Amino acid sequence: MPELPEVETVVRSVAPHLAGRKILSAEFNSRHVTPGNRAKLAEKLAGRTIRDTRRRGKFIVITLDEGMLSIHLGMTGKLLLDAPRTDYTHGVFTLDHGTLLYDDPRQFGKIEWSPKRIDKLGPEPLEIGLEEFTKRLRSRKSRVKPLLMNQSFLAGLGNIYVDEALFAAGIHPLAMASRISAPRAAKLHQAIQETLRLAIEHRGSSISDYVDAEGRRGYFQVMHRVYGREDEPCLKCATAIKKIVVGQRGTHFCPECQKR
Repeated sequence: MPELPEVETVVRSVAPHLAGRKILSAEFNSRHVTPGNRAKLAEKLAGRTIRDTRRRGKFIVITLDEGMLSIHLGMTGKLLLDAPRTDYTHGVFTLDHGTLLYDDPRQFGKIEWSPKRIDKLGPEPLEIGLEEFTKRLRSRKSRVKPLLMNQSFLAGLGNIYVDEALFAAGIHPLAMASRISAPRAAKLHQAIQETLRLAIEHRGSSISDYVDAEGRRGYFQVMHRVYGREDEPCLKCATAIKKIVVGQRGTHFCPECQKR
């Protein structure tokens, strides 16, 4: 699933092309991607002018002259500029200059009008200060990995970058959040922000079919230190990277560098 760095990369690639553009028409053909009345949504969008495109957590938020549209890429969703339609095209926005397509083979993504779930998202990981982060972290009686994956705790983190940040901070994924000391919380806060910034700089991780709106792949995957490296030697200590299941998610860590 595209996480914060991938969604941010998509937004940066698409936003300059959408600003000020008028939506002439919209078409949707999947009840999974666009739940509810698809014709009504298309009618709402026709004639609207795009003011701004930004990221909130893992959501792409398109602000219009009236109203707001959100796009969640799910597992395999893509926004593509001026691309040909495919069998997986489930959304077409015809603009006064060009087109924007939404392709999604598995149809786990969502295109919605002003969804209330955006209001329930937690703080942005790149914006939250250390004091607030530490307070929120140490007040929760939860394993640290599932907590960091909880979008109401922090918005935008997922499996890849939680594993990478926990490794950088030297914290075991099964550690109790409430027992993490203030100095270790500070290290985790720094690790999360540095990992995300570096991933954005490298355009995210193209592990499967992720590309930005212009079809360009990311290359942060070559810099992963634990994620996807089960049984390979740790780049710090040469211990074999271990994979376990935490919160129903495959989790990679170094048993030597991230002791419980």
